[in-house]
Parts: sequence; structure tokens; C-alpha cells
Amino acid sequence: MRMKKLILVFIVLSLSFGACVRRKKEAAHGGVKTRLKIASSYNSALPILGDSVKIMADRLELSSGGAITVRLMEPQDVGGLQAILEAVSSGKVDAGYGSAGFWAGKLPAGPLFSSVPFGPEAGPYLAWMKQGNGMKLYQRMYDDAGYNVKVLLCTVLPPETSGWFKKEINNPDDLKGLKMRFFGLGARVMEKMDVSTMLLGGGEIYPAMEKGVIDATEFSMPVIDKKIGLYKIAKYNYFPGWHQQSTLLELIINKDKWNQLPESQKALIEMACNESLMNSLAQGEGSQFQVMRDNVEKYDVNIKRWDDAMLHAYEQAWKEVVQEESSKDQFFNEVWTDLSQFRKNYALWEDNAYLPRKRK
Repeated sequence: MRMKKLILVFIVLSLSFGACVRRKKEAAHGGVKTRLKIASSYNSALPILGDSVKIMADRLELSSGGAITVRLMEPQDVGGLQAILEAVSSGKVDAGYGSAGFWAGKLPAGPLFSSVPFGPEAGPYLAWMKQGNGMKLYQRMYDDAGYNVKVLLCTVLPPETSGWFKKEINNPDDLKGLKMRFFGLGARVMEKMDVSTMLLGGGEIYPAMEKGVIDATEFSMPVIDKKIGLYKIAKYNYFPGWHQQSTLLELIINKDKWNQLPESQKALIEMACNESLMNSLAQGEGSQFQVMRDNVEKYDVNIKRWDDAMLHAYEQAWKEVVQEESSKDQFFNEVWTDLSQFRKNYALWEDNAYLPRKRK
């Protein structure tokens, strides 16, 4: 009987302690329960691109003690990735995860906050965003255009491959007349090279290549390209990814929703995004080489590197694109000028602090 009483007392104390912990967690978050519906631009099955936001969501729920719960939505759940910005701004969904480069038709400077041809690697890109004027300009872009969103950086990717081709490309003439899936400002460069470009979602690329709708494609890094089977249908994989030496992905949150959150929950979301930046970069850098080996040894893929003449041709075309975009859009010019000046300043550190990169 005494043992039963002791057990009963233990159970009561345990329940009381659990309730106390829950109350403290709720008090820490203002007693507010928050449910976030996040629409992703990428299929959640894709490594890094798709699963970074899922990992971030899991961490948010855990670190908030359940005060924040997240429902992730696939691109098709809100009418496709092009619908996400409007859906978040209007409050149809609470948040969206993806790339500012997708909004280039509405926000010409958007791609500069995602990936820049011949642009900075991840370190200086993040430095400009977080230590320079990048984030201020980024938020201003949305504000000035009338979008009711708060923007956070949540993922950074290392270089992408330059593309998958069905034939070898030896000079600019070999590109002429090709139909190619391409993203962002890099697409403008390829158009200067007489390539016809289109933007397709990840799940659309393989069937488009198979049916001959496109002749070539870029998408992402080897580990992600493997997931959609590009090694099966194109045997020439080119590097370096001059068009995306690093890529930033965003979390945009409806600003009314953001303003209603307790400060503690805002801080948790910001910390979860910062953790995602670190994890995505580490995962991106650490998961490519084995896939590249497999592509060569198992699937007869030819890994090719652009020679200096081809890289020069791409860069000259990029300079033309920058001049055109800067003359058409004042804000694009402002952002480009600020980023360029930051990179010039950064060069003093970079040129002195780092060992020269050697090619074997």
C-alpha cells in the first residue's frame, strides 16, 4: 500500500512538473501559439533545396516547445511557385520559401539577392547581405514595390554546375540555336549567346529534355541534379557554374503575421534561418564529390570545364546584361553599384588573407 502511495505521489509530481515546464515555455513566448503555413518553391524531396526548409521547420517546433507549429506546402498547393509571393503578401499563406530570382518579372533587382553571374562566393555574398547594405536594400525592394512581406535569409548554396548538355560544347558557335532551361540573370547571358531559354520547375526538366522541348539545362548542384535524373539524359556536365557561384534562398513572411508574433518567436525564426544558412552550406559543400564520381564511374558522364575563352565570352555577355538592366531600372542600378563597391572593398581582405586557389 505504501509503495502504491509513493508511486501515486511520483506521478502527481511528474505531471505537476510537466505542466510547470509547459507553462514556462508558453510564458516565454507570450502565451501565444503560432501556426505557420509555409509554401515552398521546391519539392520537399529535393536535397538541400527542398529539405532545408523542412529541417528548419522541425527545429522551430522543437526549440519553441510547440509554441510554433509549421505546415509545409508544396509548390502546386498554392498554384505554382510564381504564385507564392502574391499569396504571402495577401495573407493567403503565412510564409513562402524560395528565391527572389523567381520574381524578376515583377522585381528586376530580385535576382541580385539570389545569385549573380560571375558574382561573389558564399562568404562575401553573406558578408554583403548581413554586414553591408544587402539586407536593407532587400527589404526595401519589397516595401517599395508594395509587397506586405518581411524577408529573411534562410539558405545558402555553393556553386552550381554550369549545365547539362547532350553534346560537347567547344566554342560559342556550338551554343547557337540551343533551347535551354536557365534561371535568373544567367538566362539573359545565354540569350546573348543565341540560346533560347525558358524557366522550368525541377519536376518539369527531365520530361522536357526527353521530349526534345529543351536541348540542355542547368538546375543546381550534382547531388540535386541527380535527384531529377539529369545524368540519364545528358552526358556532358559543365563547370564552373559562372552563373551561380553561390545562391541565396529566402523566407518571406506576411508582414502583418510577423508584426503580431511575440519577440521571442521572431528571434527563434531568425535563429532557425541562421542555423539553416550554416547547415545548407556545409551540406552543399560536403555532398557533391561522391555524386560527381558516381556520374563518371557508373553513368558515363563527362565532366567538362569551360576553357578561358568560353568563360571570357560568358563574362563579356554578362557585362552587356548588367549595362542594359542598370539603364532600365534605377533600383537595379543602385543595388548593383552597392554590391560592386562592397566587393571592391572586400578584395583588400580577400587578396591578402587567403591562399591563391591553385588548379592541378
